[in-house]
Amino acid sequence: MAIKLGLVGVGVIARAQHLPVLAGRDDFTLIAAANRGAPLDGVRNFRSLADMLDATPDVEAIALCAPPAARAADARLALEAGKHVLLEKPPGATLSEVAALASRAAAKGVTLNASWHSRHAPGVALARAWLADKRLAWVEIEWREDVRHWHPGQDWIFAPGGLGVFDPGINALSIITHILPLPFALQSGTLAFPENRQAPDRG
Repeated sequence: MAIKLGLVGVGVIARAQHLPVLAGRDDFTLIAAANRGAPLDGVRNFRSLADMLDATPDVEAIALCAPPAARAADARLALEAGKHVLLEKPPGATLSEVAALASRAAAKGVTLNASWHSRHAPGVALARAWLADKRLAWVEIEWREDVRHWHPGQDWIFAPGGLGVFDPGINALSIITHILPLPFALQSGTLAFPENRQAPDRG
């Protein structure tokens, strides 16, 4: 039977990536959405996850695509309700925050999954296999991705908790930590902050 899914945060990424994939699958059925903006056609719409959970107790899994500042609270709420949870990347603001969510999911016997989708790009598995027996002295990452392209006109990305360039830049870190044969530790980086903003726009 198809898993009944609720989607929280119907923005650019959800509409461009999540919805087309869901439309082509028969193992998930999208039955509800929670969004502060325009409603989503064909499903029940709510202003918050709490309202969704109250009105649609039959929802079995929640995909959290809202901005990261609110994601941990929504994840805790969904886990407490016994729902499986998909976290859009980045999964949280801190490691301890994510660890606490993982512990709660284990206690509730439900799945908590972070969508490190960049790891599934066609060349990643090949690079991982090629590097498996190599000895590396150092690694330098040059990742060219425009945060304003994926979040056009969205001020939250540069507000406290929005993570700025880390939102797209974490794709690079998710790949490098997956393909290197040894644990990866970031040694240095350069960040640029726009005037009157709380998060960097370039790195």
